[in-house]
Amino acid sequence: MNLNKQPTLDDLARLFAQRKDKYDSHILWVCESGEVRLDTLPPEVAEDEFVKRTPSMRARFRTYRRGGGYVGKKAAADRDFMGRLYQTLHQQWLASQSAPKVTFIDRYC
Repeated sequence: MNLNKQPTLDDLARLFAQRKDKYDSHILWVCESGEVRLDTLPPEVAEDEFVKRTPSMRARFRTYRRGGGYVGKKAAADRDFMGRLYQTLHQQWLASQSAPKVTFIDRYC
């Protein structure tokens, strides 16, 4: 899913439906090309270390902790959650493109 290519809410929902939060925590982030990623955060890697290892990162959301219900098929089916996340992604992408460092997003629209 790329924010520069007119993604849909369904594109975002598919991204979340492909993952499960039963065993792993995840980080939702956007790289400098506008590509949105939802990556597993290995238990031995701290969030700050993940950011350091990802130099193309322009924006990221708070970590979705394992078992929290924010990732997976149920989360993808929650249209209210997906809608707020989708709107926040678009708004924050515009602001983060010119930011000097990674934009940390901890609130939804």
